[in-house]
Amino acid sequence: MKLNGPFSHSYLDDEKEEEETQATEVSSAAVRVVVGYALTSKKKKSFLQPKFIRLARNKGIEFVPIDLKRPLLEQGPFNIILHKLAGKEWSQVIVDYKRVHPEVIVLDPPDAIQHLRNRQSMLEVVADLELPDHYGKVRIPRQLVIPKDPTSIPDEVAKAGLRVPLVVKPLVVDGSAKSHELFLAYDQFSLSELETPMVLQEFVNHGGVLFKVFIVGESIKVVRRFSLPDVTNCDLTKISGVFRFPRVSSAAASADNVDLDPSVAEFPPRPLLEVLARELHHQLGLRLFNIDVIRENGTRDVYYVIDINYFPGYGKMPEYEHIFTDFLLNLVQSEHKE
Repeated sequence: MKLNGPFSHSYLDDEKEEEETQATEVSSAAVRVVVGYALTSKKKKSFLQPKFIRLARNKGIEFVPIDLKRPLLEQGPFNIILHKLAGKEWSQVIVDYKRVHPEVIVLDPPDAIQHLRNRQSMLEVVADLELPDHYGKVRIPRQLVIPKDPTSIPDEVAKAGLRVPLVVKPLVVDGSAKSHELFLAYDQFSLSELETPMVLQEFVNHGGVLFKVFIVGESIKVVRRFSLPDVTNCDLTKISGVFRFPRVSSAAASADNVDLDPSVAEFPPRPLLEVLARELHHQLGLRLFNIDVIRENGTRDVYYVIDINYFPGYGKMPEYEHIFTDFLLNLVQSEHKE
């Protein structure tokens, strides 16, 4: 069985050149849906690819940049606001705008997004779900939050009964590169070298394969990615210290054309993912997110959710152009019917 390899990207070197290219590729179709977007430059390049823009225009969807230097209430009119900016000030801008324009669809509500900015609370939502286990058991790794004093870590880890190795993640997810720095600790004493606040999660052996589950409204798309290799008892006797490891999305670049044991590479059951995505949608109040899922090695039906991300890298999702444009059109049509 083969892993999905990297997906091609059509990036333009200069944002101005990108906008000029998009302007010349406008179809003659009448615009029916106007999407105002507020995205970081990195997210704009990865998401608003020329192929996607062309397809959207052909379907009657126009993407319009929101000018952050002007009051949002002076801009528009919009059918949808699509955003991924952090900060209380921006959240208040969206809240104030929605109060004046309740008819505009906001993807997604700032207070709902805020829930995923804390790695402790995001997984606690999963732990609180009461899912049927017909197709598999869904769990989260045992975890511990270290809010301040890193010197207390050895005692806290022992008190909580956590076993090494431990995955170390920053507690707060703010979109910065630093908030995505991940470490693997082979002993609890070396953790005092890292910055707090942090979340410690027990590492679960999973055959080095991770499943990224992309959710766009009611649509689900799953891809395989390489992850960290399993850690053996022998490794624990020979290795100590804390090691930084690359983000899974970066490590996946060389994951093409590799034969894997089917028991490791087999996708989680579709009904299981559908129930999980639907329940998280209701609990989180989000339409755009992805779930990182692993299968515990040596089992057929024990799965762990290890991360949830808002507005992930959809540019790496197969067929995202068609899925996303259909989602936007259906969203507006549903709102009109209501």
